[in-house]
Amino acid sequence: MTRTITARELRAHWAEGREIALLDVREEGPFAEAHPLFALSVPVSEIETSLPALVPRLSAPIVVYDAGEGYAARAARRITALGYRDVAVLEGGLQAYARIGEVYRDVNVPSKAFGELVEAIRHTPSLPAAEIRRILDEETDVVVVDARRFEEFSTMSIPGGRSLPGGELVYRIREAAPSPDTLVVVNCAGRTRSIIGTQSLVNAGLPNRVVALRNGTIGWTLEGFSLATRRTEQVAPPSEETRAWARERAAAWATHVGVTVIGAEDLARFRAEAETRTLYTLDVRDPAEHAIGHPAGFASAPGGQLVQATDEWLGVRGARVVLYDDDGVRARMAASWLVQMGWDASVLAEGVALPDAFPVPASPRVLPPAEAALTPDDLAGLTDATIVDLARSPAYRRGHVPGAWHVSGPALARDLAALPGDGPIVLTSPDGRVAAANLMDARRATTRPVLLLAGGTRAWTESGRPLVTDGRFVSEPIDVYKRPYEGTDNARAAMQGYIDWELQLVAQLANDGIARFHVARAPDAPRA
Repeated sequence: MTRTITARELRAHWAEGREIALLDVREEGPFAEAHPLFALSVPVSEIETSLPALVPRLSAPIVVYDAGEGYAARAARRITALGYRDVAVLEGGLQAYARIGEVYRDVNVPSKAFGELVEAIRHTPSLPAAEIRRILDEETDVVVVDARRFEEFSTMSIPGGRSLPGGELVYRIREAAPSPDTLVVVNCAGRTRSIIGTQSLVNAGLPNRVVALRNGTIGWTLEGFSLATRRTEQVAPPSEETRAWARERAAAWATHVGVTVIGAEDLARFRAEAETRTLYTLDVRDPAEHAIGHPAGFASAPGGQLVQATDEWLGVRGARVVLYDDDGVRARMAASWLVQMGWDASVLAEGVALPDAFPVPASPRVLPPAEAALTPDDLAGLTDATIVDLARSPAYRRGHVPGAWHVSGPALARDLAALPGDGPIVLTSPDGRVAAANLMDARRATTRPVLLLAGGTRAWTESGRPLVTDGRFVSEPIDVYKRPYEGTDNARAAMQGYIDWELQLVAQLANDGIARFHVARAPDAPRA
């Protein structure tokens, strides 16, 4: 029997800064409707592919929950099978937690709530869309920089803007605004990245006037203004002069916040202790730089996205975090935010020589090679098979093996009975890994033979066979939350509702009382 933990016991870990990971094992849709502040969305069907990076230490405490669907016990078994040794089920599930703690909607909530707190404490300057539009129409000495990922900027952006992801802002801003007289406008899709980006420049002491576009592209759209699409303009990499300024300013601010800079010996000690204290080592540079080369063991986590979506990289609240760059700017700025968010974050000193090999803690067990796996040729020759695709529904809609039915992974055991036919069932997923992870659960749920497509849908396309886009859904497609700040087809009510929700997050944080956030004020700033 898997042990249980009460909601009060769980919250004590957060309040006291002790390590723990909380996993919501439902689909992302229900997760986005209600979850505790530090919960991670890890659907039970994706545990084997998602959990090892989020929770790298096998002895880290893990708690799983659902809302009565019956997924939690199954998730606990699968997590234990990977080798994790401290797994518990939340007693009473989400309903019991909600009786004593706040539940939040949306995704990446810790980062978004923190951003709202930053604005409230630091009075981060912003202007509404109508005023920014007037300035752009009437003035020339102004630059608009988009703090989102380049892919998001390219999808839709403020006319005249340039891509400058949040982790690069302090590092590159003087290439976009070399004159201190230039007005700098920072935008994102909603609020968080523009707030954090604007405040980063203020914290670094940029002499320019800097403002956030209030409510981002959502605010722009709600005012009836048009967005640009398919733009590719980017701020140039920094000159030596810009790098020197940024390095000096980032070091000063990081020191003020209390960011620790460590050397090779410190990192070696952290790694030696990684069996008893969870450690994340992350490269916050641009992913293209990471791809060219990086220290062994450092995963890519662009600084702006890391701050915007900490829960996509850091699964164990209370863990250690070490950030790397090669410039003395980006890691310090990212770490300065993580420290304020309650993380034990430090920066690896630039230029430190590190070994290519080092002791690593025990890793989760790897899935054994799948038995009864079919090649694409085998599958094409079957006439009575029913194909089940466990891809997330957007990926399924973009293209799937002809005849495949979409089934939501967590609901697989329940929904197999609704499939037509009585021949074998063949599981697939984008690369076959999720399908393989769910083979045993599927076999327990049906008397029909259950097989796998080796290599998944990717192997099908690589064999020269086409995909189709017609949809056949067995499960309700609640596996993905429709974000009202992505894309250009969002309803006005959804966009306005999202902004209204963000604006009340500070009050919700205060009522919850377990965030352990602390926003650093400017040096020598008086306290109210």
